[in-house]
Amino acid sequence: MDQEVKNISSDAEKKPEQVAKYTAKDSVFTSLFREPKYLLQLYLALHPEDHETTEDSIKNVTITNVLLDQYYNDIGFQIGEKIVILVEQQSSWSINIVVRCLLYLAQTYQEYFESTKQNVYGSKKLELPKPEMYVIFTGNRKTKPEYLYLSKEFLGGDDSVLDVKVKMIYDGKEGDIINQYVAFTRIYNEQVKLHGRTREAVLETIRICKDQNVLSEYLAGREKEVVDIMMTLFNQEYILKTYLESEKQEAEKRGSEKIKIGTAQKLYKKGSSIEDIADILDSSVKEVEQWLGLVRA
Repeated sequence: MDQEVKNISSDAEKKPEQVAKYTAKDSVFTSLFREPKYLLQLYLALHPEDHETTEDSIKNVTITNVLLDQYYNDIGFQIGEKIVILVEQQSSWSINIVVRCLLYLAQTYQEYFESTKQNVYGSKKLELPKPEMYVIFTGNRKTKPEYLYLSKEFLGGDDSVLDVKVKMIYDGKEGDIINQYVAFTRIYNEQVKLHGRTREAVLETIRICKDQNVLSEYLAGREKEVVDIMMTLFNQEYILKTYLESEKQEAEKRGSEKIKIGTAQKLYKKGSSIEDIADILDSSVKEVEQWLGLVRA
């Protein structure tokens, strides 16, 4: 094992509470293609016929200003003023990806019009880049359609008004950046089966990928960074469970206290002493005085 990875392994002992994110593969996807070098490789994997485009020709248009009620795409980029490409990766099959692509495209165009100062309400014809939409599917599936169409899946085959065409990619071509990313996800899945969603699974994935020349250039020298983006202190299920339990306990506490306050007030009106009330309700004298409004809370 590399010395760098050994160092990370020793760090793991200090952080036993860490688990791998459910979105670990998504995190690597966005991290990988956030870099111009690999974004260019992605474009060339999709357009191998293009021998002129350079890193400087690519503009990242990934939707990042996301609120809870908005949509976002994994990767979006524009080649000059001619093509806008939206790419999402998913490991679970959902035909709704076609609708999401439509929404991503609409928001991307809106931001494009704003950045180019084009008025959608004006009389001048708008200029807009040609869209291309791709989904890199890394899960298991018997049938693998080459394209998904909005009209076919949602509009009964009627493309007379609106249609969206999404190209599905399952493996990429051997050795290209897409093929390497898909290989990475499969190696990671195997390690999760062996080790669970643990730091060990992440470290083994990195080690195997480097040994097999899978994203090795990307992984070289940045193991700690990759581990950090794949791990989280607590998984979302744990956070949600802890939050709900806390809320439940707080509600029970409020309900119990409300009953005690009512009882204390009744006993006080009937002439019971504060000390007796505190003893009956298993509370402190100070709490009873606060409930009765005799002192400030």
